[in-house]
Amino acid sequence: VKPICPFHQVFKSTYLFGAYSPINGDSMAAEMPACNAEMFQLFMDEFSKHLPDELKIIVLDNGPFHKAKSLQIPKNIQLLFLPPYSPELNPAEKIWAVLKRKFTNRIHFSLEEISSFINKESKTITKKMIQSICSFPYVFEGLDWTIYLTFIIGIKTSLDLPSVTKSTCPVS
Repeated sequence: VKPICPFHQVFKSTYLFGAYSPINGDSMAAEMPACNAEMFQLFMDEFSKHLPDELKIIVLDNGPFHKAKSLQIPKNIQLLFLPPYSPELNPAEKIWAVLKRKFTNRIHFSLEEISSFINKESKTITKKMIQSICSFPYVFEGLDWTIYLTFIIGIKTSLDLPSVTKSTCPVS
């Protein structure tokens, strides 16, 4: 038996960029009109301004726009690329899954309605929920992560940024 669901096929898009910390539950999201290097640069620039004295590690897939040569990575951001085809390792993907679930069986007739829906639903995700949803053992226990943070702390020291601790280092 096939379930009958509302359906409205449209080929318009909006893109949500986000960073979610499993460590302290901090988050930042931005809706963008495109998914490309220019928009990613805008997101990183804004994210860099959020708690500017804090070192931020952004966990990313290997999307081409994440590695564009035109990107200028702010000094308080480090990019950590996941192995290919492993989105399940990205804490932010868990948040996207929560938001996508809320979209199920709903019809939105405009991008404005979608934007409003995303904005409303994003506000229901608390810091505690982010910590619970995004926590992965590798964030706190993994050897590779420890090596990476040690490397980042070395970079941080040369950039004169504050120290990295579990309570101050957001990961998305």
